[in-house]
Amino acid sequence: MTSQEPRSREHRSRLRRTAFATGAALTVVVAGAGAAPGAGADPAGAPGEPRLKLIAASNSVTLDRYEWNNGVYLDLGTYLTVDDAPFEFRVTRESYKDPVVAQQILRDGTNTKTRELPEGMVTDFSGLSGFLDVSIENAAGEVVVKTDGTYCPNNAAGRIRPDAPATAHYPESCSTNPWTLGSVWGVQQGWASNTSTVDYDKPVDLPAGEYTAKVSVAEKYRELFGIPDDRPTIKVTVRENEDGGAGRASSSRSSAQHGGGHGADHGAAQGASSAKSAGSAAHHYGPRGADAPTPGALSHALEDRGTATHLGDGRGHTDGSRIAPALQPNAKRPTGRAGVPADVPKPDLRSLPAWDIAITDGEDGDVPGKDYLAFSANVWNAGPAPLVVDGFRSPGKDLMDSYQYFYDADGKQVGYTPSGTMEWDPRSGHEHWHFTDFASYRLLSEDQTKEVRSGKEAFCLANTDAIDYTVENANWHPYNTDLSTACGQENSISVREVLDVGSGDTYTQYRPGQSFDITDLPNGTYYIQVIANPEKRLQETNLDNNVALRKVVLGGEPGARTVQVPPHDLIDAP
Repeated sequence: MTSQEPRSREHRSRLRRTAFATGAALTVVVAGAGAAPGAGADPAGAPGEPRLKLIAASNSVTLDRYEWNNGVYLDLGTYLTVDDAPFEFRVTRESYKDPVVAQQILRDGTNTKTRELPEGMVTDFSGLSGFLDVSIENAAGEVVVKTDGTYCPNNAAGRIRPDAPATAHYPESCSTNPWTLGSVWGVQQGWASNTSTVDYDKPVDLPAGEYTAKVSVAEKYRELFGIPDDRPTIKVTVRENEDGGAGRASSSRSSAQHGGGHGADHGAAQGASSAKSAGSAAHHYGPRGADAPTPGALSHALEDRGTATHLGDGRGHTDGSRIAPALQPNAKRPTGRAGVPADVPKPDLRSLPAWDIAITDGEDGDVPGKDYLAFSANVWNAGPAPLVVDGFRSPGKDLMDSYQYFYDADGKQVGYTPSGTMEWDPRSGHEHWHFTDFASYRLLSEDQTKEVRSGKEAFCLANTDAIDYTVENANWHPYNTDLSTACGQENSISVREVLDVGSGDTYTQYRPGQSFDITDLPNGTYYIQVIANPEKRLQETNLDNNVALRKVVLGGEPGARTVQVPPHDLIDAP
């Protein structure tokens, strides 16, 4: 059982956020290392076996040390190149009572074989653990840092030769959501992916100066995948950056403007917070701004990393965020009789248990002196069809009528039904259209007869998390992960919001009216209830999996309440 004392914004800001290096060095990989990706590698193995090699994009890198983080992030620009066949994995668990199982997929033309990885090599969905060994020596030749890193094959990737496929086939990140059920990892032949992992809550304390980094693939992975024992050496220059908190705030605004955030949400909430604190620790609201998902729940490309000044795919680089245009709703309201044929594919919305559960004492508009129970929650779509909802505005109104659409196997629209409303949320840190009938959150008594209801009952839908990319029709490249374009503007006449197959939408309930006011609740056992499609206005394949419960135990005294969060089966994610 995990016990958590009351946590302030500063405490929660240090929750572990593992992210992956963006594609900043990919220009070098494409132009430099791509000239001879297989140089020094062993000959190709059996059919379907990829030929792998560890390379460094550059012989030297410069890392900035900022005053606000007291360290540097070790993105050394090393990549694993892949040729002859894809480097592909299918990672699943049957349920939360079962361990994670990883299989390598070996493709030789139309023939496919699988090879299960040894037990314990993959324990979650973040990647191949202990894949990369890194040591840092100072100018005197003394080892001052030794790390081993998890490698996500989906991490920022780029082509290593001009005749390789032009677009990425595999998903663009490895999920760190604790409730993930299935992932697909891969690097297609002719591509390379960044091997660096960066924990943005744990910078490496390297003073300004000159260092030498030595990088190698761990022996167990070299033997398993036939990777040559190449050991790139990289000169590392650490320099002090005086930009400090001001740069952090401006970069937050830049992230919002360039697709890294929820438009006004992130610029107003995170940027303003950073500006006021001048880089001091504060709750990391992330790309959703006021409606932030749990840190680490998103693709690395969508994280606010404080030092980012550019996000998106463009000439010479890729970080996977794909600054996507807004999804276009139908030109006008649907006409004719509402309805949908019984045999048309529909979405299947499923709730996940709550996590990131903590006691707060009032923040960002809550009432000081009261005790609140905050949490994160996710509703995802198990398919086989996406949830597609259009909103149409009545002139001059801050309300839209919403409609759910249905499509046949050829993508032709074959039906629609009314599905409630969308409302404009003008509050600073929101400023977008919320769909009002997506989910509901409640805190239930131990016998589940009494409840405290969260005020959060309207949502801007976005594909923030890959929950299971192995389900039928899962979309590995959903459009509206770019939250700045997902939910319209104040002057929008219509909006389309989509939850794609395999993806979920995480909201963190730390904002006013979203967390539970527990000031007057006695200590004892309770359940956080997450309900998808609470009014059953949305058409689904199954309405029996729309509710999830997470047990919590409240204790302590007023003003110093505590919460204990027992594991849920094998998942210990408080």
